[in-house]
Amino acid sequence: MNAWQRTRGLGRHHDPGQWGRPAGRALSVRLVTLAASVAWRHLADDPVRALVLAWRVLPGRSRGLVRLAGRYGRAVTAWGAGDRDGALHALASRPRHLARFALAVDMPEAAAPALAGLGPDDRARPVLTARLAWREGRLSDVAAALDAAPGRQARLLRAMLRAQRRARSRGWPPVRPARRRPARRRPIGPVPIQHRVTGRVLHIVTNALPSTSAGYTVRTHQIAVAQRAAGMDPHVMTECGFPVAQGRLDARRTVDLDGVTYHRLLPMTLPRRCDAALAKGADLATDLVGRLRPAVLHAASNHVNGQLALALREVHGLPVLYEVRGFLEDSWQSRHPGDLSRSDLYRLSRDLETHCMREADLVVTLGEAMREEIVARGIPAERVLVVPNAVSGEFLSPLPDGRGLRASLGIGPDEPVAGLVSSLFAHEGVATFLEAAALARQRGLPVRPLIVGDGPERARLEHLAARLGLGGKAVFTGRVPLRDVRRYHAVLDVFVIPRTDDRVCQLVTPLKPVEAMASGLCVVASDVRALREVIKHGSTGTLTLPHDPVALADCLEMLLYSPDVRRELGARARQWVAEDRTWARNAERYRLAYESLGVG
Repeated sequence: MNAWQRTRGLGRHHDPGQWGRPAGRALSVRLVTLAASVAWRHLADDPVRALVLAWRVLPGRSRGLVRLAGRYGRAVTAWGAGDRDGALHALASRPRHLARFALAVDMPEAAAPALAGLGPDDRARPVLTARLAWREGRLSDVAAALDAAPGRQARLLRAMLRAQRRARSRGWPPVRPARRRPARRRPIGPVPIQHRVTGRVLHIVTNALPSTSAGYTVRTHQIAVAQRAAGMDPHVMTECGFPVAQGRLDARRTVDLDGVTYHRLLPMTLPRRCDAALAKGADLATDLVGRLRPAVLHAASNHVNGQLALALREVHGLPVLYEVRGFLEDSWQSRHPGDLSRSDLYRLSRDLETHCMREADLVVTLGEAMREEIVARGIPAERVLVVPNAVSGEFLSPLPDGRGLRASLGIGPDEPVAGLVSSLFAHEGVATFLEAAALARQRGLPVRPLIVGDGPERARLEHLAARLGLGGKAVFTGRVPLRDVRRYHAVLDVFVIPRTDDRVCQLVTPLKPVEAMASGLCVVASDVRALREVIKHGSTGTLTLPHDPVALADCLEMLLYSPDVRRELGARARQWVAEDRTWARNAERYRLAYESLGVG
């Protein structure tokens, strides 16, 4: 018996509740025409990027069709398999093709040297230079690069730039004058009874369950479920075109999940220009609000939802609560190398987010670091309320028996397991975790890394795991149903949150650590400000240096060899969540917030 086997802790058992399953999908005229308009929009805007998006949304066996699209198809296939260097190398002898491909996969650092290899008279140079400037947020440089440039692509980009500037201007989308009524400004009194249904809340969000599963969509659903249990009548409205515009072939206009109705703004076709798409969404939303007659509009970031809510206030005279769940400009910045905080796109996004905060009747956010950031932008502190991430009651129940799932994943009963449940983006720092796991194994700790989730970084991370010698040991499950998350919690001995120190990670508090803590798991996380609000080092978890695989390996080694420490940290974490972080408690916070707006 090795040291790990001697210190192995006991399992837990319980069968978690099941999430509701959506009804079957039907092939409809609306689905066909809308999907066709979305596909044409991508093909016309950037055929190479359309191939990349096709790879992402096509099921596994159908992805072979992408490879048939010549050298670009082969590069996309290599990229999708995680071989990024190989994909770029395949096009290295053709600078124009390499630049187009690098821009399509959001790698401006690879596109720039390829562009430098083009001759000054190359006809593609102005358009590719403009696309590079666009990817880096330099919108004024886009216009300069296209100045007097000939050709259809240049005309298309100029039109797209005009549409982008219009869509990112204050007051967009427009309201329909025929339905315009005087806006109700602060202070908001009770909404006239003929225009409201008592207790009805309309949540305005970007995406939602069941089509998209992420911390954002789980928060929306849990808020609505808790509000419904508290006697309110919540409804959820998603952005125009969702989920068909995101590659989900589901054109149901409404979906009911756990008693909550989700309303989708699905036109017959999606306008090609972004400003026209937002205006179309505003028309559909205006009609929906007229039918539902809610008492309050509860918009969750980003500014597209915020500006839509403000426009609907102009039409219907309803109070607006703007919930800041992140900062759009910082999320965008985290996906690109270098400092882009001085770019036009960063400043425009920041300005619009601040505008929505300023114009809303009340602002809600997730944590104190976010609240301080909002107040620093000039929003009165008394109009900013913190409603933190939380859990439902099922997360506080004992974990199910994980032995069966362990066996199905190929993990032995005595093997230590560390891992996470997350969307796989670069700022989640999963690469650092894999490097730490490889180091721990080199030291003799037979840890098995478990990565539950999916996202744009998955293929690269799988490729990295193989390079680190973890190919047969690291387990990538892909996305799993929400009803199964706690089954995967039951497999873990340590839950890892290896986030980077990007500004978005310093400010925005994620949901997943709260769920893991509620399950009584021992959590080790990067020592960034937002996570310090959730995890108290040595009390409810362990903090370690971001970007430091050696420090993380040290933590894993200490915790995995110390089952008593793990159990104590997990028990205190669970108690803290049970006392302060439940959606039922948050429902009361929202009720008080709505009442402060004059909504009974």
